[in-house]
Amino acid sequence: MIGVSGGPDSVALLFALNSLKKEFKLNLQVAHFDHQIRKDSYRDREFVESLAQRLALPFVSGALNIRRLARTGSIEEIARQERLKFLFDVARRVNFHKIALGHTQDDQAETVLMRLIRGAGLYGLASILPKRKIASFIIIRPLIETPRKEIESYLKRRRIRPRIDSTNLDTVYFRNRVRNRLIPELARSYNSNIKEVLANLAQTAACDYDYLEKCAQRALKGLKKALAKKKGRPSPCTQELGKIKSGMRLDLNKLSKLHAAILRLVLRFSVSQIKGTTRRLSFKHIKEIEDLILCRPINSIVDLPQGVSVRKDKKYLFIYQRRA
Repeated sequence: MIGVSGGPDSVALLFALNSLKKEFKLNLQVAHFDHQIRKDSYRDREFVESLAQRLALPFVSGALNIRRLARTGSIEEIARQERLKFLFDVARRVNFHKIALGHTQDDQAETVLMRLIRGAGLYGLASILPKRKIASFIIIRPLIETPRKEIESYLKRRRIRPRIDSTNLDTVYFRNRVRNRLIPELARSYNSNIKEVLANLAQTAACDYDYLEKCAQRALKGLKKALAKKKGRPSPCTQELGKIKSGMRLDLNKLSKLHAAILRLVLRFSVSQIKGTTRRLSFKHIKEIEDLILCRPINSIVDLPQGVSVRKDKKYLFIYQRRA
């Protein structure tokens, strides 16, 4: 399934995959999501539907008023979440397991810079992965190493005129300020190849993170197995487990001996297993837990966002979801 907005990147992706469908035996489906941010956004849907008809591909669309939904949050983030939700719902309904998106090298560079400004770690710098599994779906981004100028040249040669989203010039959005102001200034004054440099940073970070993630998952698995064999008198922490919605305990001595890079990932993965997300878990929170492990007295507690707490006893570190 191809997510097609009607803009240059996704339109180029549509035509590229369609030209390869016989060679790779691809079964293609076109999907379009209308955020209704612009009054004329319905024309994007009409345009994409006409492309699908021209290529004899099945088409499906959805719409949601993102401005109304985003009154209390980031319109960019909510738009992204709702678009993915729509794509997953459609893919599930039509029994597709791979979803292709038209992100480019330019998108990669912008995302790296945005996350760097916001204070991302290694995983954040890995940015937009070329292939990522979410639930039962695989997200692929075939154009992630392709500069936007090459895409524009490809469309021009094929005499394809995509839709241009006027909101891409609106500097109220953080990405637009990075795209239209910051990156051009960096290219002019510091490094003319700044987009490629940032995209290469994302690739390096993704490779390093992949290795560290595997190490941390093995460490976490080993810690949990070791705990299952230990028996003894319950501590004040273990006596409170009846009040806890869900949680786990980790060997405090073994945790304290882990390299900081592995320890931090173990803590993030532990919170993720309990809560299902680490979206509001910041570097500051991880440092607090490290301080709890290494410095704070027995029975100290660190409260994390979204109802998660971490408590230390003599032998174990307890990470748990508090009951409402």
